[in-house]
Amino acid sequence: MTDRGDREGTGDARRRPPGKVRRRYVNSEYPTVVLKFEDGHEIRVEHGTGKSFEGYDGERIKVLAIYDPTSTERVLVGTLRAEEFEEAP
Repeated sequence: MTDRGDREGTGDARRRPPGKVRRRYVNSEYPTVVLKFEDGHEIRVEHGTGKSFEGYDGERIKVLAIYDPTSTERVLVGTLRAEEFEEAP
């Protein structure tokens, strides 16, 4: 068995847990937008409205447009990191 000595319980100082950020998305282009987060939850944003949300630094969020509400089809508009959205007031 190897001796861990002083190393036990210490981690890499560069690896910190990601911080939470409060951001906002305003939908001014599409009939309905769905923001899909890495953990699977979704936020719907209707045309002409905005929503605030919390995410983590570096988290990728998919922006999906829904043109026909009776269809299940979604169009990928883009993928942004949480810090790329505008800051929430």
